[in-house]
Parts: sequence; C-alpha cells; structure tokens
Amino acid sequence: LLASACVPGTDGSGAAGAGVPGAAATARPDPSKAGKATLTVWDQEIRGGQNDELERLNAEFEKKYPNIRIKRVARSFSDLKTTLKLAVSGNKPPDVIQANQGYPDMVAFVKAGLLTPLDNYAGIYAWNTRYPNTLLNLNRVSADARDFGTGRLYGISQTGEYIGVYYNKDVLEKAGVDPPKTWKELTDALPRLKDEGELPVQFGNLDKYPAIHTFGVLQNQAGGAEETRESVFGRGDGFANEPTKEAARTLADWKKHGYVPKGANGTGYDDAAKKFADGDGAFLITGTWQLPDLKKTMGDSLGFMPPPPAKKDADPVTTGGQGLAWSVTSKSRHPEVAAAYLDFITSRHAADVMTEEGVLPAVPGKAAEKIPEGSADAQMVDGWKQLNAADGLVPYLDYTTPDFYDSLSADLQGVIDGSVSPDQLSEKMQRSYTGFQKDKRAEKQNDGSAGR
Repeated sequence: LLASACVPGTDGSGAAGAGVPGAAATARPDPSKAGKATLTVWDQEIRGGQNDELERLNAEFEKKYPNIRIKRVARSFSDLKTTLKLAVSGNKPPDVIQANQGYPDMVAFVKAGLLTPLDNYAGIYAWNTRYPNTLLNLNRVSADARDFGTGRLYGISQTGEYIGVYYNKDVLEKAGVDPPKTWKELTDALPRLKDEGELPVQFGNLDKYPAIHTFGVLQNQAGGAEETRESVFGRGDGFANEPTKEAARTLADWKKHGYVPKGANGTGYDDAAKKFADGDGAFLITGTWQLPDLKKTMGDSLGFMPPPPAKKDADPVTTGGQGLAWSVTSKSRHPEVAAAYLDFITSRHAADVMTEEGVLPAVPGKAAEKIPEGSADAQMVDGWKQLNAADGLVPYLDYTTPDFYDSLSADLQGVIDGSVSPDQLSEKMQRSYTGFQKDKRAEKQNDGSAGR
C-alpha cells in the first residue's frame, strides 16, 4: 500500500475533486480564532500505547490552542460499535468519532447523513499526498452510499495495522523450537509445543471479533488472499471456495487437537493477551495494536512477525490495512476545528509520537528510523514495509456486508465449539454476500427505472 503511487485525488480517480461537490481547497482554518470551544471526541484507543500517544497529542493540541478543550470519551472497540450509532444520531452528537470502515458502520452512517465529507479538508491539509490512495480509498463511500472504497472521503486513519504472529522467545527456546520462517514451520511446531507441555496458540474469543482476525489469517494462508480482497469490495465471487473451508477446518482442528485453549470462546480477548504476556502460550495471532502492552510485560522475550509465508523468502500476506477512521460528524458545531484536530493527530509529528509509544503509524516518520534493530517494534515496522511493498494486505472480512460482523463472529464461535461445520460456515458467508450484492443491484435498477 505505501509503495503505491500517491496520486492526488478525492474520489479514487486521481483527479483532484473530480465529481465531488465543494472539493475546491480554501484557506486553512485557524482554531485559535474559533473562540472558546469544546471538541467532543469518541475513540477506542484505550490500550496502553494507543491511549498514551493520543493523550500526549490531545494535550499538545490544547496547549497550541488554549481556547479549545477536548472532551474525550474512550471506549472499547465492542462498546464503541454498540453505542456509537445512537450517540451520533442524537441531539448532541460528538464532533469527532472513530468509525469502523465498511458497510456495518461507516457506510451506514453516511447513508443516514451522519458524517461530513472531508474532501475539501483533504485538499487544504494535503491529505491526498500524505496518504496513498489505497489507504484513503478504504475511507471512501459512494455518493449513493451503496459502495465503499470509492467516492467521497469520510475519514482518515492515524495508525497502520495488520494481524501478525507474536511469539514468546523463552517458550520457544524451552521447547526447542525456532521462530518459524514459513507457515509450514509454524504449523509443524504446534504439536511439538503441545508435546513439550506448552500451549501452542493463546486465544480468547469471548468478544467474538478475535476469531475474525485469526480466521482471516488462515484464509489468506490457504490461498484466498486475492479472492477475499475482491469479495470484501463486492467485486469477487464470494466465499463458496476451498480457502474459506480450509481456514474453517484449520480453526476447528486447532481446537480439537488442543492447540488453542479449551475455553477459548469463554476467554476475553484482553485476558488472553495478558496470559500470553505472562508466559502462557508460544504464539498469539492478533493485531499490531497489542505490541505496546505486551512489550511492557515481556521485554526482550517478545518477538513479532507477519504470518510467515508459504515458502521461505516469499512475500507475506495478512489481514490488515489501517486503524479505524477518524471522522467528523455532520452535526458538529465546530467542523473546522474538528478537521484541524484530525490533521494534527495524523501529522508527521504525530507519527513520531506514535512510534515513541510503540504504535504503528499509517505513514511512519523519522522516529521509525531510530528503533533498535531486532526489537519487536522494528519487526513490526519492517513487516509493515514488506506487506505494503508486496501489496500483501487483505481488508478485514467484517467490511463485506452490513451484517457480516455480527453473523461471521457468531458463526466462528460455532466453528470453534463444533456447532457449525466448515461447509456450513462457507455457505452462510456466501448467502450473506450474494444476498447483499443482489439487493444492491436491485436498488440501483430501481433508481434507474425511477430516473426514466
């Protein structure tokens, strides 16, 4: 992604402002002249490093603009998804929110008229050159609010992120296992670790969404990366394919053979991460956002990598892209201050603050060059560069349809407890996908008929 050409544009076409009302750049707003104002911000950056970098940046923003007060409401990802729609549609909505990309959240908010298009601000603040189009396009929604990945810009993201493999160097060494260089080496190590009395893969899925991440990695490794990417964007054949079934079989097998905890569906995501940090588990498959907290406990015993490729020295592939988008609500009383805030927390300086706190910026700054070689932080940044250079990032599966997050997360719990077979999972995913695509086509046809 980062290796892609950074062509200025606001609609994914490469033409600045093409077809986007109000896209012409104007003077940069000055928050110091906005009078006394409170900017209410809802986010989900509650973990150590993410919370720390945002608190630092918020304090700096308030110091730079003493007339502006930031009222921050921080919630977990699950809580944010549950409560955000009601908050944004209320009489006193927040000014700035983090909105999950895709149909369940961002597209739904745009369809309801709850978010402000940011194309004009993208021109003012040069976001079109700060970010490559491949990242910006994940925050775009079409004018008819039926498609994402194209159209107007409704958010920018602070962080890059991807699902990788954390490993405990001490546990691996004790079991006589080297850090894997290929996916086969990783899977071959699982029974060996179990025989040595170690938990091969720490995993907690009480929150439901963690299984989406693990399943996505397994699906990519089974050979479905490009198929999955196209289907997430609504351009593919869906999920009635062998990589989807193989990923489900692997997940079920890991549970059957004891490679993941017996009570995985009853263990919280953060609880599983803490257990891993305390030495319970050789591997933990999750996102880059966990690195700061794990590092605090594990220190030099923590290792990290993108999921190792099928063959040694081959390009890596995994689920990921960028963190939740920062968006401005349509009812914000201070939209220009809100846009200035978005620019501030995604600036080059902000990237360095994120790096100092162990957080992966979407566009790394100079501080990334000073990370100690061989550290988990360096491994994370190097992996990000490799994935972007190889175009190896596959969007999150829950972007796919408005109900995909709820249905897939529930069905994956069923795969883990044995109540949903791999074939049934594939069938359910396919029905959801084809049903949604059919509904979209029907809506467009109806609109065309009405226009005639």
